[in-house]
Amino acid sequence: MAAAAPPPPPTAAPEPNMVPPLTSPIGHPIFSRIRLATPSDVPFIHKLIHQMAVFERLTHLFSATESGLTSTLFTSRPFQSFTVFLLEVSRSPFPTTITSPSPDFTPFLKTHNLDLPIEDPESYNFSPDMLNDVVVAGFVLFFPNYSSFLSKPGFYIEDIFVREPYRRKGFGSMLLTAVAKQAVKMGYGRVEWVVLDWNVNAIKFYEQMGAQILQEWRVCRLTGDALEAFDQVNI
Repeated sequence: MAAAAPPPPPTAAPEPNMVPPLTSPIGHPIFSRIRLATPSDVPFIHKLIHQMAVFERLTHLFSATESGLTSTLFTSRPFQSFTVFLLEVSRSPFPTTITSPSPDFTPFLKTHNLDLPIEDPESYNFSPDMLNDVVVAGFVLFFPNYSSFLSKPGFYIEDIFVREPYRRKGFGSMLLTAVAKQAVKMGYGRVEWVVLDWNVNAIKFYEQMGAQILQEWRVCRLTGDALEAFDQVNI
């Protein structure tokens, strides 16, 4: 009787693939968009301004209302008067085609690969559409001013704010860059804003962005009763 054939040699186990496929996201991707705000965004803008007042310890000066913002913020074309850029984030990509309220501005889109997911316990208060996961994360409010020394207009940033869960991830830089790029596009001479002297993190951030901190200047302000008193002053 013929001897039985020896068993086939064992098949080598496949080596594990340690490199993720190119289509796999790295870390925790989040998608952001900077777009022009519209009157329908006023409830979010109002909440953002209040959160900013809390952060800056200035709630005693906060008296803004949604109706007041609606009646004053959107009375002119964008960039001709008060303009608001809104920062939105999502776990899904934003559409690349969107109708902008101004032909002079195209929304900025960016993908961020984060090491950890963002936990936002207030996301439900900042969601324009409960059917998707888009969340408002910050804003910048600015308007034109003028430099007689340069004989050029510029932009003055009244407010720039990123909500706490989204800080230190590059979103503030995006907002400031969006305003600066628009100033360059329009041939403006400079962008200016103020910063609280105790906010050393913001001061360092602005310096890293290339801004000069003008120590020799002071903010002068007339408001409230001091301003109203001028109604009775004869010129």
